[in-house]
Amino acid sequence: MIKRRLADWLPPILVFCAALGLWEFVVWRNAIPPYVLPSPSLIGRTLVADWGTLSGSMMVTLGTTFEALIAAVAGGVALALLFAQWRWVERSFFPFAVILQVTPIVAIAPLLLVYLEPGTAVLVCAFVVAFFPILSNTALGLAATDHNLVDLFELYHASRFQQLMLLRLPAALPYFLGGLRIAGGLALIGAIVAEIAAGSAGQGAGLAYRIVEAGFRLNIPRMFAALALISVTGILIFVFFSALSWLLLSRWHDSARERGG
Repeated sequence: MIKRRLADWLPPILVFCAALGLWEFVVWRNAIPPYVLPSPSLIGRTLVADWGTLSGSMMVTLGTTFEALIAAVAGGVALALLFAQWRWVERSFFPFAVILQVTPIVAIAPLLLVYLEPGTAVLVCAFVVAFFPILSNTALGLAATDHNLVDLFELYHASRFQQLMLLRLPAALPYFLGGLRIAGGLALIGAIVAEIAAGSAGQGAGLAYRIVEAGFRLNIPRMFAALALISVTGILIFVFFSALSWLLLSRWHDSARERGG
C-alpha cells in the first residue's frame, strides 16, 4: 500500500523538479536579472535569509485562516442544521448566503477596512469566502439522506433528534468533509486578498503584506519567496483535510476506499 502511494506521487514530483530545472536554466541562459525574474535557487536562498520575517508573517496568515475556518464550520453547520429542520429558515436565509458568495471578496475587503480594524477585517473576509462551501455542502448532505432509511426510522417512531444524530449527520459527513477541503483553501485565499488590501493601506503583518511591501521596494526575490510559502501553505492545508477525510471515511464510505482494487 505504501509503495503504491509513493509510486503514485513519483511522476508529479519528477515533473515539478523538471519544471524548476527548466526555470533555473532559462534564467541562467538568458541572464535574466533578479528584479525581472529570480531563479528558483535565488528564491530558496532568499527564503532562508528572510525566514525570520517570513515565518512570522506565515504564522499570522495561518492564524487568521484557521480562526476564520473554525468560525465558518461552526456557523455553516449550525445554519445547515436549521435548514434541515425548518424549510422556512432555508428559504429566508439561503439567498443571503448566496449573495455573500457571489460578491467578489476583492471588492468587499477595502470596504471592511473602512469600518473594522485591519485584523478583524481580514478575519471577516476569510470567513465570508469559507462559509458558503461548508453551509451548502452540509445542507446538501443532510437533504440527501436515503429516504428509505428515513421511512424506516419513522416506522420505528424515532424522534427528529434521533434521526438527526443517528442517520442524517453520518450521511452528511462525506459532504461536509468535501466542503471542508474546499473551505480550507478559500479561507487562505480570503485572508490573502484582505491582507493585500490592508497592505496597500500600509497596515498588516501577514504574508500578503510582505508581498506588497517587497513590491514597493522592488525586492522581487522576497515576493517570490512569500508566494512560495503561500502555495506550500495552501497545499498543506488541502493535504491535511484530505487525510482527515480519509481517516474518517475509509472504513465505511466508497469515496475514500482504495480505487482499482
